[in-house]
Amino acid sequence: MGKGATGQVGVVAALVRAAFLVDGVYAEASRTYGLTPQQGQLLCVLMPQPYGMGELGETLGLAKSSLTGLVDRTVRRGLVRREADPRDGRAVRVGLTEKGAALAEKFYAETCRRMEVLPSGLSGAERERLAVLLSRVVADNEVPEVFVEAGQVSGAE
Repeated sequence: MGKGATGQVGVVAALVRAAFLVDGVYAEASRTYGLTPQQGQLLCVLMPQPYGMGELGETLGLAKSSLTGLVDRTVRRGLVRREADPRDGRAVRVGLTEKGAALAEKFYAETCRRMEVLPSGLSGAERERLAVLLSRVVADNEVPEVFVEAGQVSGAE
């Protein structure tokens, strides 16, 4: 359980510590733009397209009341809007406003820049291997696309 001579820890400790590291960087990037980490995550999720409240709650892993509060606070800031679902008049979709899309792009770029620094001590081959292994863990656990790869974000409104 402890560190070996190389500072290596087991997979559980490494995953938990990596989560803390990533959460910390995400929180710092959020503060840079006056966002909470949850608001930053919401903006990133909405970059490609608007989402219905149900699918948004599922993607973010939030209960309905928590999601409603998050969306309400973000609407008040003028970053997202509620709109009627064209397929179901009773349903509501959440999408970025122009102001929200501009902020989302800046926040996304800053977050990517900060995250890119984390594995800077790894060689190119090690970085690629890390990406392959983490991709498998994410896929095996069916993690929703709360943050997409740079270059895949092109549908922001």
